[in-house]
Amino acid sequence: MTGRLQGKIALISGAGSGIGRAAAQQFAAEGAKVAVLDLSADAAKETADIVASTGGTAIAVIANVSVAAEVNAAVEEAVAQLGAINVLYNNAGVDSTGSIDVAEESDWDRCFNVNAKGTYLLSRAVIPHMEATGGGSIVNQGSVAALVAVPNFAAYCAAKGAVVSLTRSMAIDCAPKGIRVNAICPGTVFTPLMEPMLRARGGGDLEAGLAKTIAKYPIGRLGTTEDIAAVALFLSSDDSGFMTGSIVTADGGMTAQ
Repeated sequence: MTGRLQGKIALISGAGSGIGRAAAQQFAAEGAKVAVLDLSADAAKETADIVASTGGTAIAVIANVSVAAEVNAAVEEAVAQLGAINVLYNNAGVDSTGSIDVAEESDWDRCFNVNAKGTYLLSRAVIPHMEATGGGSIVNQGSVAALVAVPNFAAYCAAKGAVVSLTRSMAIDCAPKGIRVNAICPGTVFTPLMEPMLRARGGGDLEAGLAKTIAKYPIGRLGTTEDIAAVALFLSSDDSGFMTGSIVTADGGMTAQ
């Protein structure tokens, strides 16, 4: 490792599992102290313990990212324990199912509350702390579903589309504060979040859904949590210092077709 985040303090949401956990491990390996934020206290602690077991520094903070009071409290706790926040990775997200004519209103609200509103609330809470220390980097988690149509995924596509547009708006507003804002649009990564979609695509058969999905990717495989975490690491580091407002696809060529 090269210490690309040496001396930095990063807050990663949804870091109790999947991409967020992989990011916590990679960020810590590159020198960052990490605030592991998750809805599940047990999952957050498990990730923090994994980071600590390899010599890194991590704390667990708990919040539902769609609830302002919880987000604000978690950010203040992270700053109190670690001293600052230089990097924010808005990774927390939820799935949805159904085309627009059958999608449940509750599913629509949940998808927007976590994926879009959660990105807004965490960013709003962190930006003053970043500005106070001279700037920083925010990485938002979009999706290829924000860029191309995915059948029976209406709420998710719409919410991730909102994240992409929000990223561009944030980049312009935050540039004078020394804060860069970029988004990653991953292709399918085989995490628990994606399993319902894969099963639905396979008519209830996970393996069939997996095969159909892999066929969409020229690279011949799905992404891994480590693949996407590595892109987040790049966008969080000074290696991407001239990038802001960028929407970076990490999708094995899926949207290039």
